[in-house]
Amino acid sequence: MKGKAIIFSAPSGAGKTTIVRHLLSVLDGLEFSVSATSRAKRDYEIDGKDYHFISVETFKTKIFINEFVEHEEVYPDHFYGTLKSEVERIWNEGKHVIFDVDVIGGLNLKTYFGDASLAVFVQPPSTKALEERLRKRQSETEEKIQMRLAKAKKELERAKDFDVVLLNDNLEVAKQNAELKVKEFLNV
Repeated sequence: MKGKAIIFSAPSGAGKTTIVRHLLSVLDGLEFSVSATSRAKRDYEIDGKDYHFISVETFKTKIFINEFVEHEEVYPDHFYGTLKSEVERIWNEGKHVIFDVDVIGGLNLKTYFGDASLAVFVQPPSTKALEERLRKRQSETEEKIQMRLAKAKKELERAKDFDVVLLNDNLEVAKQNAELKVKEFLNV
C-alpha cells in the first residue's frame, strides 16, 4: 500500500522549513522528501540532506527521461523538482512523505497525488515580515531578495488553491496547528 503525501508550500521566508522540521521531530511515520535542484549549494547545506544538488545539464536529462514527479525552472537555470525515486523509497519504507516546496511545486504535487495528499500553504503575517525574515538570513544578495519578494506577491495569491492555509504569525502556534492538521489527515 502506498503512503500519503503531506505538502508544505509558502513563499521563501514564511517558515515552512521550520514547521516541517518540527513535524519530523514529533510525528512518527513521516520522512522528508529531499528535492533536487540545479542551484548552487549554500555553505551550510548538505548534499542529499537539504537537496540533491545536480548540474543544469543533469537536471534537464532527468526531465527528458521522466524521472520527476514534478519540476520547474524557478529562476533562469535554477531548477527544482521531486524525484520519483525519492517518493518510492519513502513509501517502500512504509512511511508517509512530507514535502517542503515552493508554491507552484506544491500545487503540482497536489495535482499528482490528489486525495492521497494534504496541501498546506504557510501564510506569513505580511510581506514586510517576509522581507525582514529574508534579510535576517543574510544568505542572499539584494537582487535575490527582490526577486524572492516579487515572486512571493504572486505566490500569496495562490493560497486559496491549497487544502489548508496556516498563518505563521506566531511560530509555536503555527507548529501546533500544523501538527493537528497532519494528525487529522493521517488519522493518528
